Amino acid sequence: MVKMTALILAGGLATRMNGVDKGLMPLQHKPLIQHVIDRLKTQVDEIIINANRAITKYQALGYTVLQDYHHDFIGPLAGFSLGLGHAQYDYLLIVPCDSPLLPPNLAERLLAAIIEHDAEIAVAMSTGVTHPVFCLCKKNVLPTLSAYLENGGRRVSTWQKSLKYIEVDFSDYEDAFINLNTLEDLAKLELRPQQ
Repeated sequence: MVKMTALILAGGLATRMNGVDKGLMPLQHKPLIQHVIDRLKTQVDEIIINANRAITKYQALGYTVLQDYHHDFIGPLAGFSLGLGHAQYDYLLIVPCDSPLLPPNLAERLLAAIIEHDAEIAVAMSTGVTHPVFCLCKKNVLPTLSAYLENGGRRVSTWQKSLKYIEVDFSDYEDAFINLNTLEDLAKLELRPQQ
């Protein structure tokens, strides 16, 4: 059994949600990030959270919390870099904090694709749309990411596609990659029965 670390990205500015800390927004009486943790904890061996605000609240969830070390907000790749640098295991699964309907076999299917295709990174896609912040990569890709960031690169997909890259189709989990970017998105999901 291959061991892996998961990194939950909760360090964003949430500009479309009026700047609130998305991971801590309640959904059906639990913070969004707790839904993500509940989906991940049976899939991985270690969970790390990348957050830049409300650090003590995130720490209270019982996991390591890492803050960006870049002074300017540079986006998700700052979190990727932290996760790759701190992961205990050779594979790092990355997901955002605002997608509470993650597939229960996300890690397993991404890992199978990496092994089958001898890839360095596997990225989720569904119904023809790629989801770059839902991915599994080998820890040894960190030097390529460090170089990309040092050269001013910021686009997640551009860096990913510079690696041995494979996409994995999760169209059978239609809602799995819903991002709750606005308070309206959250309110709509609140009304749905729990899955």
